[in-house]
Amino acid sequence: MNAGHILVTGASGQLGQTLARLWVEAPIPQFQFSALPRAQLDIGKPDLAAAVLNELKPTVIVNAAAYTQVDKAESDSDAAYLINEAGTASLALWAAHNGAQILHISTDFVFDGVKPNPYLPDDQTRPLGVYGASKLAGEKALQAASNGNSAIIRTSWLYSEYGSNFVKTMLRLMAERDALSVVDDQIGSPTSTHSLARLIFAMIQKRDYRGIYHWNDGGSISWFEFAQQIKGQALQAGLLKKTIPITPIATSEYPTPALRPAYSVLDRSRALDEFECPALDWKQQLADVIAELN
Repeated sequence: MNAGHILVTGASGQLGQTLARLWVEAPIPQFQFSALPRAQLDIGKPDLAAAVLNELKPTVIVNAAAYTQVDKAESDSDAAYLINEAGTASLALWAAHNGAQILHISTDFVFDGVKPNPYLPDDQTRPLGVYGASKLAGEKALQAASNGNSAIIRTSWLYSEYGSNFVKTMLRLMAERDALSVVDDQIGSPTSTHSLARLIFAMIQKRDYRGIYHWNDGGSISWFEFAQQIKGQALQAGLLKKTIPITPIATSEYPTPALRPAYSVLDRSRALDEFECPALDWKQQLADVIAELN
């Protein structure tokens, strides 16, 4: 008996690629699986997207499609809202009309960073920039359309062996340069796409999910501390052939178009309590990705 059809949007992104790989390694019995890149399913084009959805008839949609260029969003807000709000809304309306569930990926950037301890799913949101505001608008559009038949997973500092992310950027710069400066006063939690993908599949298997969940790999560190750990592990693995000094700097010394929250650690306890996912350690998750890159 076919239990349903899982459809992943944004399949060319780092989470989409990880989900597709994990499915090959450990598929969920009796489910079909499709992962489509933007070229095949553009959520920013509702009519075309609906035609694809009508053909595939997914019962679960994992929305990993997003506009994620944080700084560019400040001058390109229309594009950010088109994907992050309007695109999410169109998926949610289709799902509501066709009895499908949605697992939607969101971000720590919906918070302003003034809280001194980890953010809970029901804490007050206050994004500082266009990216966070557009993702929050998408959350609200989903909640309004889905009649509770959906879940939002907020995550942070996502990285993998795929695509573009902080880990791969640091490794490249460490190989190219003689020294680096990295911000030390923004605190958050790294998240491997592999642990996030395992959570997503665990939620689909349980089938009982609704509301907002937070997920990361349990750290509470600065970008500087993350860079130091990346360097140490890469040297140990032989992925880097030389060591360079890394200097901690303040955010004020590295101005960017978009403001970032100074503290965006997410409390993952609800997800840990409801789904059978181990409380993985961020250093071990990084080691696994370093091994893949090696």
